[in-house]
Amino acid sequence: MMNRRNFIVSSAFTAAAVAGGVAFPGCSSGKKLPSVGFISGIVSNFLKEDWKGTLEKIAALGYTEMEGGWDLGPTPREMTDFCKSIGITPFAGGTGLVQLLESLEVQIEKALECRNEYLVCYWPWLDGADNITADQCKTSAEQLNKMGETCQKAGLKFCWHNHDREFLKDTGEGLPFDLLMKWTDPQLVSVELDLYWVQKGGANPLQVLQKYPGRYAILHVKDMDDSPQKDFACVGEGVVDFPAAFREADRQGIGHFIVEKDGETDGISCLTQAAAYLKEIRL
Repeated sequence: MMNRRNFIVSSAFTAAAVAGGVAFPGCSSGKKLPSVGFISGIVSNFLKEDWKGTLEKIAALGYTEMEGGWDLGPTPREMTDFCKSIGITPFAGGTGLVQLLESLEVQIEKALECRNEYLVCYWPWLDGADNITADQCKTSAEQLNKMGETCQKAGLKFCWHNHDREFLKDTGEGLPFDLLMKWTDPQLVSVELDLYWVQKGGANPLQVLQKYPGRYAILHVKDMDDSPQKDFACVGEGVVDFPAAFREADRQGIGHFIVEKDGETDGISCLTQAAAYLKEIRL
């Protein structure tokens, strides 16, 4: 018997074959969600086996952007040329704060070689962030501002990525997320907001979006299951209220929506499920 996920996957592949790709409507007027993409890590095992074939399958589902993928192909030029030929734009990539402090110029060079628009700090802390203090927030904000300025001079945009840690415990001066928003320069530093981690941390993604309009550049579209562990789920199979977040993102002009699921081993099926779900959303 075909289960719900397999049915959606099968239907989505059929639709892609007939229509030549998946459309992502953004509102009742027919407007599409702009630049729906994926992060390369969701299909890392497939990319290692056949990076070109994997990207072709993903492009056929309607995805138009890729985050990551710096190590694909023999050279960045071959990777970016191939992506362009199938309608995928490699637009962002990055690493953690410690690595950026050690080799920011190298990371900038990689991003530029891959024709990225954004360099992302995926972990804005110098340690495991188990008990974040206001002083740590100030230090991180200062470092992010300096990196943002360096990126701007190099022709890149810079942003940092949240996890649940920024919402779990008040520092006494505010939540770490709010302090980073307070102390980073909006002209230099934007945010890649991960909706799953916001909710996992006990916050409401819609309210977080509404609190800081204009500060967000990218949304990580990642779902949460309804188990006590609040684990990852393929987009459309969990409890995150994506339509509400997308409506607010659309009002703010956020242009990048990147599908992700950490630790996924069947990323093609997960991306197919997400495409089938996202194409039905009307804002």
